[in-house]
Amino acid sequence: QVQLVESGGGLVQAGGSLRLSCAASGRTFSNYAMGWFRQAPGKEREFVAACSSNGGRTYYADSVKGRFTISRDNAKNTVYLQMNSLKAEDTAVYYCAGDQTLYRGTYYLTIEPSNYDYWGLGTQVTVSS
Repeated sequence: QVQLVESGGGLVQAGGSLRLSCAASGRTFSNYAMGWFRQAPGKEREFVAACSSNGGRTYYADSVKGRFTISRDNAKNTVYLQMNSLKAEDTAVYYCAGDQTLYRGTYYLTIEPSNYDYWGLGTQVTVSS
């Protein structure tokens, strides 16, 4: 069982930066691929970024590539999302999610929300234009 708690959201002007954190409980954080998703009002939840359990592989949505960076610190049971050059269209509730990767290797990751086993409650990011 893993519990995920996001933090770091807030209000920022366009062009600014935020760093989101997702702290995980439990001792098996290093067995989980992690992902960030977001949901804007009136829209479906969408994939943002994913990171393999060993941190060695990452993947990004085209809309954030070059601006966002996902990283993790397994010693701190935390995954991060550094968001730079923020745009108004990045406004959303951001969720982190964990996908247990037993038997799938340390470089496994997924962009499909249905594959994730655990979700945080989300943190609001608002970008003013």
